[in-house]
Amino acid sequence: MKKVILAVKALGSTVRWMMIAICAIWLIMLSGCSGEASTSSEPIMVDEAEVQRWLDEVGSDNNAFEPYFSDVLDEWTAAGIEPATATFEILGKDMTAHSETSHHRIGSYAGREDVLIWENTSTNWIEYEVEVEQAGLYQLDMHYHSFDSSNGNARNYRPTVMAVTVDGEFPFMEARSISFPKLFRDVMPIKKDEYGDEIRPRPKEIDAWIEKPFKDNSGSYSKPLRWFLDQGKHTIRLQTHGSIVIDKIVLGPPEEAPVYAEDQASVQLTSSISNGDAIIVEAERMHEKNDVSLQMDVDQDALMTPKAGGRQIFNAVGGNRWEAGGESITWRFTVPEDGFYKIGARVFQGYQMNKRVFRTIYIDGKVPFDDFYSYPFEYASSWQGTVLQDDNGEPYPIYFTEGEHTLTMEVTMEPFGPILRDLGDVLLLLSSVSQDLYRLVGTDDDQNRTWDIENDFPEIPQKLEVILSQLKRMERDLMVVNDGDDNHSQTISGAIRDIEDILEYANDIPYKRDSISTVQQRIASIQQPLQQAPLMIDKFYIVPAGQDFPRMEAHLNESFTNGIEQFFLSFDDRGRLSEDDEEVVNVWMNYGRDYVNVLQDLADQYFTPETGIKVRVDLLPNEDLIVMANAAGKAPDVAIGMTEGKPIELAIRGAALDLSQFADFEELQKQYAPGALVPYYFDGNYYALPESQKFNILFYRKDILGRLGIEVPETWDDVMNMLPTLQQNGYDFNIPQDYLTFFFQNGAEFYTEDGLATALDSPEGFQAFKQYTDFFAVYGIERQISSFYQHFRDGDMPIGIGDFNMYLQLSVAAPEINGWWGIAPLPGFKQEDGTIQRWSGGGQQATMIFEKSKNKEEAWQFLQWWLSAETQERFGSDLEGFYGITFRWNTANVEAFSNLPWTPEELNVFLEQWRWYKDMANVPGSYFIPREINNAWNRTVLGGQNYRSALEEAVLNINREIRRKAIEFEYIDKEGQVLKTYDPPVIDTPWEGATKYVR
Repeated sequence: MKKVILAVKALGSTVRWMMIAICAIWLIMLSGCSGEASTSSEPIMVDEAEVQRWLDEVGSDNNAFEPYFSDVLDEWTAAGIEPATATFEILGKDMTAHSETSHHRIGSYAGREDVLIWENTSTNWIEYEVEVEQAGLYQLDMHYHSFDSSNGNARNYRPTVMAVTVDGEFPFMEARSISFPKLFRDVMPIKKDEYGDEIRPRPKEIDAWIEKPFKDNSGSYSKPLRWFLDQGKHTIRLQTHGSIVIDKIVLGPPEEAPVYAEDQASVQLTSSISNGDAIIVEAERMHEKNDVSLQMDVDQDALMTPKAGGRQIFNAVGGNRWEAGGESITWRFTVPEDGFYKIGARVFQGYQMNKRVFRTIYIDGKVPFDDFYSYPFEYASSWQGTVLQDDNGEPYPIYFTEGEHTLTMEVTMEPFGPILRDLGDVLLLLSSVSQDLYRLVGTDDDQNRTWDIENDFPEIPQKLEVILSQLKRMERDLMVVNDGDDNHSQTISGAIRDIEDILEYANDIPYKRDSISTVQQRIASIQQPLQQAPLMIDKFYIVPAGQDFPRMEAHLNESFTNGIEQFFLSFDDRGRLSEDDEEVVNVWMNYGRDYVNVLQDLADQYFTPETGIKVRVDLLPNEDLIVMANAAGKAPDVAIGMTEGKPIELAIRGAALDLSQFADFEELQKQYAPGALVPYYFDGNYYALPESQKFNILFYRKDILGRLGIEVPETWDDVMNMLPTLQQNGYDFNIPQDYLTFFFQNGAEFYTEDGLATALDSPEGFQAFKQYTDFFAVYGIERQISSFYQHFRDGDMPIGIGDFNMYLQLSVAAPEINGWWGIAPLPGFKQEDGTIQRWSGGGQQATMIFEKSKNKEEAWQFLQWWLSAETQERFGSDLEGFYGITFRWNTANVEAFSNLPWTPEELNVFLEQWRWYKDMANVPGSYFIPREINNAWNRTVLGGQNYRSALEEAVLNINREIRRKAIEFEYIDKEGQVLKTYDPPVIDTPWEGATKYVR
């Protein structure tokens, strides 16, 4: 220390003063960082008017049409509008108007007379006129029954989703999407397989009339929506594309539960204590559920009942399968005597670090206390015992009469609602800032240019200031909801620091587009996790108020002993892949365990009794194991779920069986589009058949395009014409880096006629590549986005190309825009005869038989059965029954696909695109094609190279690799003489086989 002091004294006075100043600043910074600056006790002030002004200016589709329900309710409350006290009914049969194509009738259904039976195959509406005598806030409850429209085909497990207007207007945004779900129950008893593992039971729809209030579709509000009706006549319109049977709609006072503190004062527990044993309810034994995706689960914890013991014994429910807003499960139990009881449960809530999840809790269909509307379950990394208790740790007393009762838990997101709404606004504003900077500097970041942003473009830092204030409020609100810091609040904290850094030097903002994009990605990354609330439950305890709860957590020694048992059970050979057993057809399936169980069950139930051929289906955890198993001589007879290029890789090496050798192959292949068979063709033979097939289709937001006056594009010229309007309004068009579409639609082929070289250097190939790259380099399409689904949902990218998975995501996880988006066939190029050429691929998975199979004929019979329309439809129906629409089976069998529960509009779009389906052939060395085209894209779009020279370089590299592989496999000799050719098929005519299924 003395040496340091002497060294400082040796410095000049100026330097010493500089060091003192630096130390002072350092000390100030330390004092400022001693706490969490952004989470101080001072309130976060946000100028709501300023936020709304910017949102209106950038065209927020969360605000351009209607405000949120919470904002409208605040306005009604501020205006002194009171809840109504009157109750009256609207009978379903008493509609006063309907759309022209509405198909409905009045009749009897499920034991009730004179009800409205509303069967829809497209979007329709009906209207009711109602005379209101008392003005006020009303709650609407519908008495309905699901409509069985299966007609022998696959069942539709989806709820009926309605858009509701009052006097021709949506009173709030949530009125656009109100769900009326079906109820299901698992079929019991549970079956077991040959190893003693339980097989997941199928769900069965409950045939019952349902009474449900009008609630928002996303679980953002735990209480039913309220509707302001002034005195006088009103028109209520219900619009949906689903079918439903309506008995009546009841309008009455809004639901309210008593505040617990007030209710508790009137309860004399000491005089009403019930004695007796605890009632134990196994959570996996659900009485009913409102979504088929709510499934039993397996956990190996030491205290689970029934104990799994290393096997698949269902002993819990929920987890990641029970996380979406509005999903509910009901359990039934019997109480032996009247009295007060308390409720506890063994739960696991360790999915997101330090984040709470919330449930609305109903007893016998009613919320007993106000606290139960959004009851929190705390984070814990292991199983925990949870007691329903107040803030003081006192269990809530619930009075039960002797007999049967129900307990229902429904996922709610209400505590996170304000945060999610702020988050959506922040993402919209960030997108607006990015668009501003793009218009300002284009794609060229000239570091030598000087800016006076605050004077010339003041709206940019102003927007960033609004974003900063919103982020600070989000961080504060999130910490309040979770009662502390979590991963998501830390993400927001990092974004706050980034925005502060960007604002520090306003004139450098034009150079900070990457930083703004990073902030946008960070904030977007927490949007979906905040909307997920997974919770797993083992069992419930209904305990008399005077008794203690049983122990609900495992001791350390129990956990240790259980861990040792699990270690030794891991050596059980039940999970091993079967070897080549000549007595059965061995099938390896490259999907999940539940897929395997479904197929095994179907084979045991239908295939084996019909043919006498035994089948064993095993889970293939990794596709690469196929290659190693084949080399070791232990390959199966049949492989299911192979990626598109794998069968030809095996065929080239003599491992795959030529399927076209079978006499009835030609009949089987007729059920597929010829372009779908191309990837499995090699050297004159077919080595696999497709089982699932994806599509690239056009997604568009009806609301946004309608407001902009833009028609859905039919051709790429239409797309180019609409881009200026989109971009001038801050929107964009999504085009993925999918070169197949442009090459195929321009008539380019990937190979020469003999297949020994690429044909991409043809005039059609150069034209296709130019159009492909021009959209990014010339027209300014966003080059790379993290998630088209999220941008589409937020509204800043209201149109673009997506695949089948995006359709499923939007159908399941975007209820707030239900009915406001649509799909259409891909844009194409108009031909001389007026038709539009829409060629595109999408990706497939396939089924194949191995050359070394000792059961080739039996395997072929199985493959025919598996790929038949009947089996594919059954398999898809069962999958959707287990998991919901998220697992809709995109079968490549067009007949089975058509029988799945699509709306006619959806099906017709898929069928039109199916006509133009074509994938690329595989030849040795073809793996270089995607690699080199992507390199050429980078050189053209990012590097500014001429498109022609970039593609010529790619062609040179592709040809070099194809030639090298052709020499290796003796298609060309070392002197360059052609010994034989590949001759890949050329598909240039759309498939008419899909046309007959158009509705």
